Amino acid sequence: MGKLKQASPAKFYVAKYFFLALGLLQLTLSVTLFSTMENVPKNNAVAFLFGSLGSIAIVFFFYLQNKMRRVAIGKNKIVVIGRKRNELIQWPDVKSIRLIPIFHLYRLELKDEDSPIYFFPTKNIEPAYDLLAEDTTKMGEIVAKRKKELGI
Repeated sequence: MGKLKQASPAKFYVAKYFFLALGLLQLTLSVTLFSTMENVPKNNAVAFLFGSLGSIAIVFFFYLQNKMRRVAIGKNKIVVIGRKRNELIQWPDVKSIRLIPIFHLYRLELKDEDSPIYFFPTKNIEPAYDLLAEDTTKMGEIVAKRKKELGI
């Protein structure tokens, strides 16, 4: 059995908690601006704008929280790494797997689940033609080979 390939945990956690940190920073900035600036409509509008953007970023974090996962891929199986236990997925259970080039993420859909799983490739992917990208890493080779074999 081959060795499983996965992205670095640091990359995963930075990406996962980016929107939470951004949202909290913007909310803090909003409260600071609102409390220290004089009470004029222009200042209140700027504070409201930062507060709104911070709220949107936090909502986006909660939306992505359960969808973004750490995944290890091998020739015979896929392992979704969880906090308490790891979930083993066989390749025939995969409905589709594709690379989202703009965000450099994989989107994995399973036959028995409605919600997709998003995960990072093992290394950064260099875009070939601006937005188009191809995963040339070992993980990308395994995914391409299995997609061809299974017809997904």
